[in-house]
Amino acid sequence: MPRTLPGALARVPFPVIGAPMFIISTPALVIAQCKAGIVGSMPALNARPASQLDEWLAEITEALAAHNAAHPDQPAAPFAINQIVHKSNARLMDDMALCVKYKVPVIITSLGAVPEVNAAAHSYGGVVLHDVINNRFAHKAIEKGADGLVAVAAGAGGHAGVKSPFALVQEIRQWFNGPLALSGAIANGRSVLAAQAMGADFAYIGSAFIATEEARAAEAYKQCVVNSTSDDIVYSNYFTGIHGNYLAPSIAAAGMDPQNLPEADPTKMDFTQATEGAKAWKDIWGCGQGIAAITQVQSVAERVAQWRQEYAAAKAALAA
Repeated sequence: MPRTLPGALARVPFPVIGAPMFIISTPALVIAQCKAGIVGSMPALNARPASQLDEWLAEITEALAAHNAAHPDQPAAPFAINQIVHKSNARLMDDMALCVKYKVPVIITSLGAVPEVNAAAHSYGGVVLHDVINNRFAHKAIEKGADGLVAVAAGAGGHAGVKSPFALVQEIRQWFNGPLALSGAIANGRSVLAAQAMGADFAYIGSAFIATEEARAAEAYKQCVVNSTSDDIVYSNYFTGIHGNYLAPSIAAAGMDPQNLPEADPTKMDFTQATEGAKAWKDIWGCGQGIAAITQVQSVAERVAQWRQEYAAAKAALAA
C-alpha cells in the first residue's frame, strides 16, 4: 500500500522535488516548479543580503496563493527552503525564524542535523527532509527529529555521494518507512517511475532545471548542460572540500585540467571559495550525470509536462 505522507508532502501532484541549487534557484524558478505540480525549492543562502529572504518568501507565498485562487481545481505544489546546517552558516536560525513567519511547508536540511531547526519547522506543521549520502547519516537525521530523507546517490549534481541508488534506498527502506526522495542522475519521466519502483516516494531533481528559462544560470552554463553527457562530469572535492560533481568544460575554462585535480583538505570546507581564481558554483558549474536527457533549454512547465508524459507511458508499458 502507498505510504501516507505527512503535511504538505501529501499535496504534491507529480512525485518530484526540485532540488535547491546554489545561485540558480530563485523565486522565479520555485514558483514555476510549484505551478507545474512539483515541489519547488531554493537555498535560503541564495537571498543576499539576508534581508532579501523575507522579500522572497513573501513573493513566493503571494504568487502561489494567487495561483491557487485562480486555479482551485489545479492548485500549486508546496515549496521548500533549503537550510545549510553547518557552523559556517551564521544566518541559520535567523533564516529559520523567517521560515516560521511564512510557515514554509517543507524544510530541506543539509550538511548537519540540528534538533532546533527541526523543532522550529514542527512548531507550525512544517515537514523536514534531510539529505544524506549513506545509511549512517540517515539514522542520525531521523534520530535528531527529521521527518524524512533525501538519499543523495552517485551521479547527483553538486555535493553528492558515491552509493548506488539501489543500495542506498534498499538500506534505508530496511528500517525507515517515512518520506524518502531519491537524487542521482534523474532527468526524465521513466527515471521518476524507477525511483518509486525502488522504494522512494519522490525523485529529487536539480541539474535538469539548470537548462530552463526560469533558472538564474548564465546562458553559457545552460548551453553547456544541453551539450554535455555523463562523460563531461567530474567528481572532486577540490573546490569546496566536499566531493561533488561538476562540468568539466567549466573547469577547463578556468585554466585547470579536469582529469588531474588535487585533493582538498576536507577539514577546511568553504562552499563559495575561489580556487585558482575561479569561484565554486559561479565559475565551476555543478551538474549531475543524467544530463544527456536534456537536449534543449525549455520552460519549467514544458519540461515537467514532458516528464509527466514519459512517466505515464512507462507506467502503461509496465502494466501492458
